[in-house]
Parts: sequence; C-alpha cells; structure tokens
Amino acid sequence: MAEIVQQRIEDRIPELEQLERVGLFTKKEVKSVVKRVTALEYKLHRLIVNKEDFIAYIQYEINVLELIKKRRAHIHYKFKREEIEFPIIHRIHGIFRRATKKWKDDVQLWLSHVAFCKKWVCKQGVLSYATLWIMAAKSELEDQDSSESARHLFLRALRFHPNNKKVYQEYFRMELLHAEKLRKQKAELEKAEIDLGEYEFSPAILSGRLADVVYKDATGKIKEAEFVISLLNIAAIFDFTKELQDSILQDLQTNYAADSLMWDFMARRELEAPGLGEEHHSAKARALDINRREERCCQLYEEGLRVISTEPMWSRYLDFCLERLKRKTNVQELKEKVKKWSRWTEVWMTEVKKNYKVVLKPFVAMAATERYHKSVTTWSLSLQTLVQLGSGDPARLFQEALTHVNPKESLPLWQLQLQWSTANQTPEDTEAIFKVASKSFIIMMKDSYLNWSYTTGGYKKARKTFKSLQENRPLSKSFFTRMVEIEKEQEAPKMNHLREYYERALQEFGTSDDDLWLQYIQEELSTLGQPENCGKIHWRAMKFLEGESVERFVSKYTLLQTGHA
Repeated sequence: MAEIVQQRIEDRIPELEQLERVGLFTKKEVKSVVKRVTALEYKLHRLIVNKEDFIAYIQYEINVLELIKKRRAHIHYKFKREEIEFPIIHRIHGIFRRATKKWKDDVQLWLSHVAFCKKWVCKQGVLSYATLWIMAAKSELEDQDSSESARHLFLRALRFHPNNKKVYQEYFRMELLHAEKLRKQKAELEKAEIDLGEYEFSPAILSGRLADVVYKDATGKIKEAEFVISLLNIAAIFDFTKELQDSILQDLQTNYAADSLMWDFMARRELEAPGLGEEHHSAKARALDINRREERCCQLYEEGLRVISTEPMWSRYLDFCLERLKRKTNVQELKEKVKKWSRWTEVWMTEVKKNYKVVLKPFVAMAATERYHKSVTTWSLSLQTLVQLGSGDPARLFQEALTHVNPKESLPLWQLQLQWSTANQTPEDTEAIFKVASKSFIIMMKDSYLNWSYTTGGYKKARKTFKSLQENRPLSKSFFTRMVEIEKEQEAPKMNHLREYYERALQEFGTSDDDLWLQYIQEELSTLGQPENCGKIHWRAMKFLEGESVERFVSKYTLLQTGHA
C-alpha cells in the first residue's frame, strides 16, 4: 500500500514543481500539499474505505484548483495550464470514477461529478465523457425545469463530441419532450379557459420545429441509415410528430436506397402498421390481415433486391423469412401459410439454381451461398433453412461451408453443425466433429467439447477430453474453471486434480488474472486444501502478476484475509 501511495505522490511532482516555479505556490505551500494529499491517499487505500474519504479528497483537490485560479488572476499569469490544472482535473475524474464504481446507486455522487464537469471541464477545455454531458443536460431539464440550460449543455457537448450519436439522440429527445410539455401546459390553460396572452407558446416549438433543426444538423454530420432510424423511433414516441416522421421517412428512402438496413426497416414496418378495427377480431380475419402484411413485406424485400442485390440484402430477407417460418400458431389459416412457405422453398431452391435473379418466393438459401460463398452469415442462414426443411445433404453442405469461410469466423457454422449432429447422428459422429472443431482457432469449441463430454460420458470422459485439449492453444479461462467445477461436483473430489487444473490455467493467465490466483488460494483454504500452501501461492502471484493486476491482487487478498472477500 505504501508503495502505491508513494507512486501517486511522485506522479504529482511535475505539477507541484511548476506551481512553485511560476510563483503560484510557495515552497512551504507545496510541502503542505504533499503532506495533505499523502494523508488523503492513505485513507483511500485502507481495508475499509468510506465514501466521505473520497468526497474529502475530491473537495481538497477542487479547493486547490480554486486557489490556483485566484492566484492566476492576482498575478495575471495565464500559461502552463496543461502542466498544472489539467493533471489535477484528470485526477479528480479518476477519484470520481472510483467512487461511482463503488457506490453506483448514489445519485448525488453522479450529479456531483456532472457539476464538476460543468464548472471545470468546459472552462478548462478538457474533453469530458459524453455520458456526463447528457446527465447534466437531463438534470437541468428534469430537476431544474430549464430547457434553455439543457439546450446550452447539449450544444456545448457537441463542441467536444461533434459526431456523437448518443448526444444527438438525447438532444433530439429533449426538444421533443420540451415541446410535449408546452403542448400539455397550453391544453390545460385552454381547458381552464385562461387567457393565453400572458404566455408564450411558439407554434414552431409546439410543432417540434426545434427537434427538426437538431435532426437536420445530426443527419448532416452522421450519414448512417441506422442513426436516422434511431431518430425516427424516438420521434414515433410522441403523438404530435406525424409531419416530422413523414419527413424523416422520406429522407431515409431517398438517401439510403443503397443500404439493406433501410429496406429491412421499411419491410418490417408493414408488420407493425395499425391493426384492424373491432369488426375484424375473428381469427380468420386476423390471419388474412397477417397474410396481407407478409405479402407486402416480401414485395418490399424483393424491390430492395432489384435495387441492391448484395449479401446483406439477401441475408436480411432470408432472416425475416426464417422468423416467419418459425411462428407457432393455432389458427388453421396461418398453419396453412407456414406449410405453403415450406413448399415454396423447395420449389424455389430448384428454380434458383437455374437463374440467380429469379423472383424470390420467399427464401434465398443456396443461391446466396453460391454468390457469397465466403459469408458466414449467408451460410448459417441457408443451412438453418435446409436443416429445418430436411432438404439436401447437411453433412456435405456443412463441410462445404467450412472450406469457404474464414476459420476464425466459423463458430456459428460449427455450433449449427453440432446441434444438427446431436439430433441426427451418433455420439461417435458428433465427437468426431468436436475433435476437428477443437483444432480450429475458435476457443469456445473446446469449452463446448468439454461440456458435451461431461454430459454424455460423465467425469472420466470429461477428464480425458480435458487432458487431450489442454495443450491445444488458444485456450479460455472458462475451459479450466469448468473442469474445476466438474471436479468439485463429484462425490469425492481430489485436491491434487484441482491443483493440476489451477496450475495449468496459471501457465496461460497467471501474469494478468489476479482472480485466478485468489480462487486458487481460496481452494487451499477450503476443507479439501492445505492452508499452509497459501503463502507460497501468494508469493508466486506477486512474482508473476504484472501491471495493475498486482494492485488489485493485493487489495483483494487483504480483504480475503480479513474475511471481507
């Protein structure tokens, strides 16, 4: 602990030297600062820390900033801000982050951080977190009822984060909330028959015109269909924004016709359009309505494919169709529709091989893989379709898919093949797939193989699989910890086996994973272990761990010793 505190004090030396060199602080004052912050640092590194200690430290640092500000004004010195104020501001941010991480639910602590940002970050030119700007603006709007201050903060935030989507989204939402609030106030006054002459209700603001200004500025800088759709979804929450929504929709269709996401969004909107009236509540009427909507969805997807016959466009259409095929319903008309789609698929798959650009009804399975044979997404969706319909030779198609795609991206295909094999092949066939998959670069396959071995063959099978894979890198931490769990699930777990698993895991992760060392120590402290081994493990951890993991280990180990872990 003393070493950490000493290091933090040494980190301050450059700014303290600058303070004395430029005449803002005397030598005596610098010594006083060192003495005070040393005491404050030690309080933050005690076994049990209090929120008040963090607050006291933050307040002291802010007091130092205030004093520097006054001294600067007194001697008219405006230089060296980067060497003096900036490190202090960053340090205060760090203390705030540590405090808010520990006391996540303390709203006042978060608001104090926001208040600090408003007062110092803006004026000193340090880039703050966009989230804090948003919190500050929301606080002004919700707690202080000041839309003007909130607007001002959003505009300041955009100076530092000119392309931040979240800032724009919340700014846009704020203007709509403000307009909605004014509309409600106006309606209440009118209902009470109060003269509106004394009040200012601008038609432009009431109609959401300020939100439209934010929208145009945002979409002028961030030209992404997904972002435009996010703003449209926000506007759709408010019942007075039809004109604004229509305008956004028009922009979306005009500017993003070459983006598959636009077509996917427009098609799926057909399913969410206003429903039928009360007179159409029968099951048959609802089924007809769903049929009509689905037909319109397909028309839009096919129109999109005529405009942009790209891999993402094919994949989105196929994904939509798979979702519709998976529906479960008791309505006979809808059951017939699902069967009809399945029959269409088989007919279409035969036709599409003759002509890639055939009108799609409604799937794009194998044609898409022929054109985009390196796409994991396309293969995955196509194989799901074929497996569901029981068409073709899945085993051969899986092998074909895996020869085309990048091995590092092939996890979804391996998972799908294993799912199919488990349901349709012998355990021997499935294990053969696991063995091949485990030789790939995909770490998760080894975890899956270990779990499958334990489920199908029990402990002995799992241990055999573990031994066969433990040198086959890359490996995950969960591969080792799962074997530890399996060992401990046995009636008579063996401590020498547990040590074997931990030791092997530490060979892979011992330089960075402080939790792994602590788990090993806790294992030795259990009824199975030997507590006298803990000292040696602690010594090895301190020797092998690197960087910040050492500090974390020391802190957690201390808590463990005092019974707080």
